[in-house]
Amino acid sequence: MPEAISGIVAYPVTPFADDDTIAVETLHAIIDRIIDDGVDAVAPLGSTGESAYLSEDEWDTVAAESIGRTAGRVPTVVGVSALTTNATVRRAKMAEQLGATAVMALPTSYWRLTEDEVRHHFTALAEAIDIPVMAYNNPATTGIDMSPEFLFELVRDVDNITMVKESSGDIDRMHRLRELSGGALPFFNGSNPLAQEAFAAGAAGWCTAAACLVPATVVAFHRAVTDGHREHAQQLFDQLRPFLDMIVSRALPTTIKSGLHSLGFDAGAPRQPLLPLGDTETVRLHDLITACATG
Repeated sequence: MPEAISGIVAYPVTPFADDDTIAVETLHAIIDRIIDDGVDAVAPLGSTGESAYLSEDEWDTVAAESIGRTAGRVPTVVGVSALTTNATVRRAKMAEQLGATAVMALPTSYWRLTEDEVRHHFTALAEAIDIPVMAYNNPATTGIDMSPEFLFELVRDVDNITMVKESSGDIDRMHRLRELSGGALPFFNGSNPLAQEAFAAGAAGWCTAAACLVPATVVAFHRAVTDGHREHAQQLFDQLRPFLDMIVSRALPTTIKSGLHSLGFDAGAPRQPLLPLGDTETVRLHDLITACATG
């Protein structure tokens, strides 16, 4: 049986060297740091990992290095989204061969997809591998919005789709997923500012790039939630909230890489057309990281 996935699922960036190749040593250092600080799973090659901006060779390198470096210390959830079903299946098979615990996919497409097309896409993915699939809803990046009812049906009807990541920013959808499944469907929050409300709604975990910058504080918040220490959880989330708002004010590869640079991790710049934060924003972000780590 695959490992159960819950808690803090950390999304590392894909670091680039000066020559625009994958900075493998930096990737290893980021993964070691977030695992050492207690995250519950690592999820490379999501939106934060700039999966959409990588060549297939680069994607393969990041998948292999991330899974290899994690080395079973925590579960790995590998983002396999691609423009075509065949390319998504190729990535999923590769992730499975490398030892991933599960894969995660968005319904990414140049053309707007019908529900039948999305269902066919996810079914083909799930049937091609033997490890679990997390269906990821992020209408802000894909332009495709999967309703709670549709997501519940996917999990109900396709054996290997077992989890949902909900990133629409609508807390009512998480309550609806819980209602539809009677609490049996593991759903994960992907909207950083909603983390506290999501756990109250029954989320199995929080998928977050925030753990790249303040892993200990994010982990402490989750532990306070699970241990029923409501006051402490509230204090920690109040401490985190301005930082969480800041990192989602621009694309996550932009803010997280700028934050890592301020902490001494040279993860390179985000791939263009994304641009790094300006000096003023970078200083503000570093101040918020410091406040989260020491407040």
